[in-house]
Amino acid sequence: MGFWTIMLIMDLLIPLIMVFYGYSFYKKSPKRINRFFGYRTFRSMKNEDTWIFAHHFFGKIAFIIGLVLLPVTFILMLFFKNKGEEAVGMAGTLVMTGQVVFLIIPIIPTEIALRIKFDRHGNRRVDL
Repeated sequence: MGFWTIMLIMDLLIPLIMVFYGYSFYKKSPKRINRFFGYRTFRSMKNEDTWIFAHHFFGKIAFIIGLVLLPVTFILMLFFKNKGEEAVGMAGTLVMTGQVVFLIIPIIPTEIALRIKFDRHGNRRVDL
């Protein structure tokens, strides 16, 4: 039971981080473009406009995915509550691996949105 609780807490960290940073980025992007913190891709760092847009867009998606992953993670781990440590460890690892995939997923629509909204120089497209 103790190992299951620890594994549950560990498995809830990724969704909680997604909710926290998703909400933070959605409401307010980091003040300055930097190479250390924030949604940092080639397109998002072109200028302040792309930086703010990317954080807002990415944050919204990450927040929603994090909110969905929280109960899903809890329910999945409930199936292994009274199982042995090996089963709990394997389940926790698989859940976490799946969460990492969902952690990466918001990058794809964000980059697509950046490509649609901005040209390769970071200027907003006028044909929209």
